[in-house]
Amino acid sequence: MMQSKYPQKPGIDFILKQAFFYWNKTLVFQLMFSMVFFGILLTSLFFFGDKYGIWEQNQVLTEALKEGTKVYMEKIAQLSATENYQMFTLAISATTAFLYPLNLGMFQIFRKFDLNEKPELGDLFVGYNGINFFKYLGYYLFWFMIFRVTMPTVFLAVIWVGTTIFVAPLMFFANKRIFEAIALNFKALKMYFVEIMVCIVVAILFKYIGFTLFLVGGLFTFPFWNAMIYSLYKTIFSEKS
Repeated sequence: MMQSKYPQKPGIDFILKQAFFYWNKTLVFQLMFSMVFFGILLTSLFFFGDKYGIWEQNQVLTEALKEGTKVYMEKIAQLSATENYQMFTLAISATTAFLYPLNLGMFQIFRKFDLNEKPELGDLFVGYNGINFFKYLGYYLFWFMIFRVTMPTVFLAVIWVGTTIFVAPLMFFANKRIFEAIALNFKALKMYFVEIMVCIVVAILFKYIGFTLFLVGGLFTFPFWNAMIYSLYKTIFSEKS
């Protein structure tokens, strides 16, 4: 399954160039991805924020901040403990889980580009077709539960991302089950540790840089993560076997 290209394995520069190539060739779809993603997420934020009174609490937090950091942190702790805040967090988590299959659509578009087929807007929603939706939704919920536990350490969170970076494309292209895909991913991480970690850092930086430089640019750079994953996947895995 995995290409044994060592010691002539492709360098980081090749993987990065390939990722930027895919991203650049599909800018219209990158924009559509971001518009759908943020359109649904912001609608959810405003709807549930209003429903659970989160925006009124923001006023309280703003006043608390004027009184000092200690008072502000105490207010945040109080707010986080309320049932309304927990329901709001749950609703937003459910929204991001619902949006996860959009990422598979970008993989489909990159693959069509490789096959010299013309991508269509409908390809963006291939992750929602039939049983696919429940398969990727289930995977994301499993992934997110572990990510939340590892997040405070940062290092473990990055390792978890590295250990699962190929799970979605392996499930999508090679029809692997979650734990089978994680096992293959772990082998790849051991063999290509430096390449994968460097690419993760570059992808995260580029993903959000558009928002810091110019807000609208973020709509183009935000989905870049998928181009990087696809470039890595295509470089490391062979689907001949």
